[in-house]
Amino acid sequence: MVEPATPASVYADTLAAEIRHNYRLGRVIVGVDGVEHTRGFADELAAAFERAGVDAVRASLDDFQRPRSERLRLGQDSPEGYYLDRYDVDTLKRVLIEPFRMAGSTGFQTTAFDAARDVPAEARWLTAPADAVLVLDGPFLQRPGLRGQLNFTAYLEGRNADLPPEVLGADALYQAEAGPRFGASAIIDVSSPEHPRRSFADSC
Repeated sequence: MVEPATPASVYADTLAAEIRHNYRLGRVIVGVDGVEHTRGFADELAAAFERAGVDAVRASLDDFQRPRSERLRLGQDSPEGYYLDRYDVDTLKRVLIEPFRMAGSTGFQTTAFDAARDVPAEARWLTAPADAVLVLDGPFLQRPGLRGQLNFTAYLEGRNADLPPEVLGADALYQAEAGPRFGASAIIDVSSPEHPRRSFADSC
C-alpha cells in the first residue's frame, strides 16, 4: 500500500532533490540543525532520499551524548552544561563523520552511547554505497568543532514555547557563538511541523 503524500513529505522530496542537484556523486553529509523537531524532519528527509533511489543513513546527535557525570557536571539546569558538555563531538567525528567520508569499505557507527542506560552502546560497524547520504539531526551542528563537516545544513526554527529553560539558554549561547541562521544552507520554519516552509536570513 502506498502511503499518501503529506505536506511534510512533499517538502522533504523537494529539499532532497535540491541537495541531490548540488551533490550528485560521492558521500554527502546533511545536517538537520535545531533544538526541536529535528528527528522527525530528518526521518522525512532520509525517506525522501530513499524514494529518489539514494541510499540514506540516519544518525542522531542524541546517540553521541557524554556520560551523565560529564554532561551534568554543571548541574541539571545549566545552559552552559547543556551546550558545552552534553554531546561528544570528538567521538561523533571519529566513528561516524570521518569514516563515512572515506567511503570504500570503511565502517562507521551511527550510535556511540546509550544515554538512557548511561553506558557506551554496543559497537555496530556499518557500510554504505559510494554515493550514500548521511542525514544527521541534532542541536548545535554548526558549533565550532563541527562547522565545515557537513555538506548541507538545514536549520530548523520553531516556536520554542515548551522547551526547558536550560535548552533555551543553551540555544542563546549557540546563537551568539555560531550564528546558525547565517551559516545554514536552508532555514526552515517548523512552527507547524506538518507544514514546513522555507525562511530566509535577514541581510542586514
